[in-house]
Amino acid sequence: DVQLQASGGGSVQVGGSLRLSCVVSGFTSDDYVIGWFRQAPGQEREGLSCISPSDGSGYYADSVKGRFTISSDNAQNTVSLQMSSLQPEDTAVYYCAASVSNTVGVLAGTSMDWRGMDYWGKGTQVTVSS
Repeated sequence: DVQLQASGGGSVQVGGSLRLSCVVSGFTSDDYVIGWFRQAPGQEREGLSCISPSDGSGYYADSVKGRFTISSDNAQNTVSLQMSSLQPEDTAVYYCAASVSNTVGVLAGTSMDWRGMDYWGKGTQVTVSS
């Protein structure tokens, strides 16, 4: 079974940085994409970034472009999201998810939403305070 385990959340002050990690397992091929999402209270889940571990191609939403960096360590089966210049509006529960059925659309950003993903990990809370 595919499993994703996110970690690395916590509390940080405005302008600070955090690194989230997602350990993945159970894939039967390398044709999948891992994405990071977040959901703040009362808001819809927002797609942030994704990466294809097999070739390193990726996508960033405009809201995080230039501040967040996604990377993949295939030896450790881990996809990380380095977040910098954090603001209070970045406060949310962050999730990692995997797509095997819509990798092209997810990488293009057109399906970078909950409908494009097939598997979800549990979230990790990020709180940014001033």
